[in-house]
Amino acid sequence: MPTIALVDDDRNILTSLRMVLEAEGYKTRSYNDGASALDGLTGEPPDLAILDIKMPRMDGMELLRRLRQKTELPVIFLTSKDEEIDELFGLKMGADDYIAKPFSQRLLVERVKAVLRRAQQPRDASTETSASVKVLERGKLAMDPERHTCLWDGKSVTLTVTEFLILQALALRPGVVKSRDALMDAAYDDQVYVDDRTIDSHIKRLRKKFKAVDTTFDVIETLYGVGYRFKES
Repeated sequence: MPTIALVDDDRNILTSLRMVLEAEGYKTRSYNDGASALDGLTGEPPDLAILDIKMPRMDGMELLRRLRQKTELPVIFLTSKDEEIDELFGLKMGADDYIAKPFSQRLLVERVKAVLRRAQQPRDASTETSASVKVLERGKLAMDPERHTCLWDGKSVTLTVTEFLILQALALRPGVVKSRDALMDAAYDDQVYVDDRTIDSHIKRLRKKFKAVDTTFDVIETLYGVGYRFKES
């Protein structure tokens, strides 16, 4: 079963998370702060990490920033209801999802299952149809779902699982407008609710990553009030 790392300075929350997840069959590792978690998460990466935002020594935002320098490990943030700005900022930094406290056990388990499925989907994509082309090529873009790699004009662009699935959904049909709902369906389990701003945050981060390797990148077009599309070449 997958291993899930839990990072929170509240021992009661750690205990609650551990009991819920282990009851579902997951293995867990616990850390009391971001500083102690950093070495463990990079040295022996779990399959998923659940991070609290506000912690001593190193908060969840800083931990995510440092993790993203080394790994695209799937990450779920734990936030308080009054931390909406932090939630959106976390998504822009590369978090895959967030859960607001207090959370229900059922919601927690469903979110974990959804992120793990999305993490597995790119690796499984090539086995769905043996006749399918493994690498998706659109102009300068080359995406390999099996290896979860993305190249732009021969240069590597490191994407989170969610970013990869959103871009793949757009690139599969250039010129076709994808609504936010359609992109949610492509990147998220249909049992998991996310709002429009979540998709917008992922799109902004995608553009930022590609512009870091090519300042002229402009193939993700916004149709205000409608959605997004991959520009036809």
